[in-house]
Amino acid sequence: MNVVFAVKQYVSKMIEDSGPGMKVLLMDKETTSIVSMVYTQSEILQKEVYLFERIDSLNRETMKHLKAICFLRPTKENVEYLIQELRRPKYSIYYIYFSNVISKSDVKSLAEADEQEVVAEIQEFYGDYIAVNPHVFSLNLLGCCQGRSWDLAQLSRTAQGLTALLLSLKKCPMIRYQLSSDPAKRLAECVKQVITKEYELFDFRRTEVPPLLLILDRSDDAITPLLNQWTYQAMVHELLGINNNRIDLSRVPGISKDLREVVLSAENDEFYANNMYLNFAEIGSNIKNLMEDFQRRKPKEQQKLESIADMKAFVENYPQFKKMSGTVSKHVTVVGELSRLASERNLLEVSEVEQELACQNDHSSAHQNVRRLLQNPKVTEFDAARLVMLYALHYERHSSNSLPGLMMDLKNKGVSEKYRKLVSAVVEYGGKRVRGSDLFSPKDAVAITKQFLKGLKGVENVYTQHQPFLHETLDQLIKGKLKDGQYPYLGPSTLRDRPQDIIVFIIGGATYEEALTVYNLNRSTPGVRIVLGGTTIHNTKSFLEEISASGFRGRGAESSQVTARASSRR
Repeated sequence: MNVVFAVKQYVSKMIEDSGPGMKVLLMDKETTSIVSMVYTQSEILQKEVYLFERIDSLNRETMKHLKAICFLRPTKENVEYLIQELRRPKYSIYYIYFSNVISKSDVKSLAEADEQEVVAEIQEFYGDYIAVNPHVFSLNLLGCCQGRSWDLAQLSRTAQGLTALLLSLKKCPMIRYQLSSDPAKRLAECVKQVITKEYELFDFRRTEVPPLLLILDRSDDAITPLLNQWTYQAMVHELLGINNNRIDLSRVPGISKDLREVVLSAENDEFYANNMYLNFAEIGSNIKNLMEDFQRRKPKEQQKLESIADMKAFVENYPQFKKMSGTVSKHVTVVGELSRLASERNLLEVSEVEQELACQNDHSSAHQNVRRLLQNPKVTEFDAARLVMLYALHYERHSSNSLPGLMMDLKNKGVSEKYRKLVSAVVEYGGKRVRGSDLFSPKDAVAITKQFLKGLKGVENVYTQHQPFLHETLDQLIKGKLKDGQYPYLGPSTLRDRPQDIIVFIIGGATYEEALTVYNLNRSTPGVRIVLGGTTIHNTKSFLEEISASGFRGRGAESSQVTARASSRR
């Protein structure tokens, strides 16, 4: 179950099916992102694709010597663009691939428009999602719900993305969903409808244990997307933001022109592939090793070129040297910037208190530590608000709840009203009343010991104690202990055996910390394969945007004091 490989295969097949000759790849905004995640431009160039165009670009030249490979989402707009294209074709022949199921009526409209008979074939290739890591996919949708109900356009897009994923992995699953979430049930029903309607497409060879699709809701764990991260991929997303494998470094002080935007892709960057799940302390020493390795190779490249053999060796090694030079400068810049931000924003101290808020149950210590950090001028308004959000979620119904005082501290610190309002919005979104499960179950001694023996060296333990709630859910699922009462099956049949192929989808977005959890579970449980998907992949910033976009506006600081007082009497 490798989603990167699945999408890559589709793209390769499209190009191969069009045969030899020069080609143009005609895409829309979404399929451009889908393809760019699995192939670099230079890799596609080697397959005789010399031009990349958008179907909605109006000023494309006519080039009758090129074959057109069209890879498009089956939307009304795209079908309309194609009809216009076929009436006045700019290329010699068209191979049309839709990323999802296309209606018969749309195919008929295209056939009618193809008066010059330039269409060689129309097919459905189900690469209708963003393949992030081999076991992680996203749909790049923000604000999928309005309140606790789906935005209908987003529901339709999510169901399409999820069914395309199932088709690309050749899985016809049993479906379980989170009972406490109405959107989870709606999505489960929509996916089931598609499977029933398109039963011929889902007629795969039966496996002994059927695959399982588990649909969850982000509001069940609002803690994970609020935490600072200390593993490479997650930390880069939290502090710099990863957008379709691209990182914008234009705001880094003194950045050189060619490093303003860099690509981090495990497919084409060995250092990143080997380090993306390691913690920051290890990354530092690995960067040092990378630099030393680079330095060792450098003098050899610059020695005197006295013979033809020397020149030949230099030319052969130069691309590798240049690639390595690019890798070194990219990662040194990224790690340098992460390090600068961590010290500028005092993140080690902030993160330690975040972990305490997420994992421990000592209210007075947590309250003191949050107050202490709110007085610290190095702590930004963003991090200050984040700490108070974590406090508000954890101690929402605690008898000594001191949220009003912390809200005053935020105000005195000069934290903008936008962030102060978000504190109550976060509780409204993912507070105790909403959650279907106990997020802060008191950790017993065994669980705490386990967390400290996670094999991480030295002080790193403090910063990586937290396990996403997803870990517990999947652990129970793999052991066959996940309660049907909380996660019912859709339909009458249930799974008798322990599941082997599991697809988990989180409405409202997954995180890279959860991706790490799934990566570790895949490695530690033989015979079990898990793929994680979400409507998007969040960092704290995008998670707070998701909450606002879903219509949770929060109240002003004054009214939240009243609620907090009321709740403290419960």
